[in-house]
Amino acid sequence: MKKTILTLMLCCGFFIAAQAQVLYRISGNGLAKPSYIIGTHHLANVAFINSIPGVRTALDSTEQVYGELKMDPASMQATTQVVQKHMMLGEGQKINQVLSADQMKRVNAFMMKTMQTDFNNPAVMQQMGSMSPAALSTNFTILLYLTHHMGEFDPTNGFDEYFQKQALNNNEPVGGLETAEFQAKVLYGDPLSKQVKTLMCLVDNPDQSLQYTEDLTKAYMAQDTAAIWKAFETKLGNDCDPTQEYLDKLVFNRNADWMGKIPQLMQERPTLFCVGCLHLLGDKGVLALLRKAGYTVEGVK
Repeated sequence: MKKTILTLMLCCGFFIAAQAQVLYRISGNGLAKPSYIIGTHHLANVAFINSIPGVRTALDSTEQVYGELKMDPASMQATTQVVQKHMMLGEGQKINQVLSADQMKRVNAFMMKTMQTDFNNPAVMQQMGSMSPAALSTNFTILLYLTHHMGEFDPTNGFDEYFQKQALNNNEPVGGLETAEFQAKVLYGDPLSKQVKTLMCLVDNPDQSLQYTEDLTKAYMAQDTAAIWKAFETKLGNDCDPTQEYLDKLVFNRNADWMGKIPQLMQERPTLFCVGCLHLLGDKGVLALLRKAGYTVEGVK
């Protein structure tokens, strides 16, 4: 369950007192004009942006937008190709060659309950059978959430992409803090044995997985980092819980890498940064790293 949730959410972390917002102003340390950073959530609808105090000011007063990835139309086709490559098993491989008979039985039971079909359906095997266990985990988590929130979330109109679209409409530059190749390796590059373990953790614990996603999403919509932390602290108490090594790879090491780029970007022009909200929090989060670097970071209310 650890990868299916954390990969999608990137919206949990260590609670910092008195933080109940997702948009922050960055100033000082030689900056001529302030920049902003917003924590995003992959299951938030675009309309939620209207609930974030100061977001229009952040868009109007900055001159470029940087996300985790560059999402302009010219880049998206190449990005999709890169990600899809990492989401697939080796050439000619199918999921029933990777999983044992018992594991396939459990996966099919989960699919039948969630999707009313499974890999015994040749069309499903043709469409999804070449996906890696990590990619199936991601897709199953989304499907599990959507089946309980029909009509509430539009995965084709991403909250994360909105800000770059606005910048492009204003003829402003957009960019990414990392490449699609790097991110795809982080999200889908675990050894196959680890991917299988994560997939089985999801299909064997669907109720806990759904509740975790529900709690995190509700906390984000309330812009309540205390509730995010409380949800994140909920563990299964077994080896399905994320390890510190996994969290470092998925979150904190990337934060440190971004901090090698963010100061220069802010010096060049005021920038709005849009990253998963998990990346903002904790003593190794981007907010703390910015403060340690000498910047003033204030929540926008």
